[in-house]
Amino acid sequence: MAFDFKKEYKEFYMPKNKPEIVTVPKANYIAVRGTGNPNDEGGAYQQAVGVLYAVAYTLKMSCKTDYKIEGFFEYVVPPLEGFWWQDGVEGIDYSDKSTFHWISVIRLPDFVTKKDFDWAVETATKKKKMDCSKAEFLEIDEGLCVQILHIGPFDDEPATVALMDAYLEENGYENDMNEKRLHHEIYMSDARKVAPEKWKTVIRHPIKKK
Repeated sequence: MAFDFKKEYKEFYMPKNKPEIVTVPKANYIAVRGTGNPNDEGGAYQQAVGVLYAVAYTLKMSCKTDYKIEGFFEYVVPPLEGFWWQDGVEGIDYSDKSTFHWISVIRLPDFVTKKDFDWAVETATKKKKMDCSKAEFLEIDEGLCVQILHIGPFDDEPATVALMDAYLEENGYENDMNEKRLHHEIYMSDARKVAPEKWKTVIRHPIKKK
């Protein structure tokens, strides 16, 4: 059986649809940064997602090549995730998606080193005939957070975020968002195959004690 992050780390990928507090450990990711509306057909965000998957699957399939990664084991590529912010906006303004800044990421297994990552970027660029040079090897240490499972379209997220904020208020915490600690989403549904009202998205916010 291939190792599946979603099943092995249920507390981080399959929360309930009510707020809960978690401490998220440090992990490494493939990351691509950009700005603009994620819905733009063929835009920067969609190109970034293409690069992430190209590098992720090159690493996953490395066992079928001459390149051997030390400690490698079979695994399922983890879900797509994103960190989002807008300049001068507290939280997220969904009415103006053109002003979004984002870091789109896919988690890496711990055995993947920077050297392995560089090999994958170079190999994916050659094999897929696409420029993967924007991909970076990024360590993220989220720490103390509140999270919830949001079900439905992304534009309906403010109501779910309001539940999180009320929960923090009741339990003596507050949001701790800044340029390093950002609004975080994990996409548990394939938006191309699932109706928007059934989309499952983990929403996670950095917090601190009041």
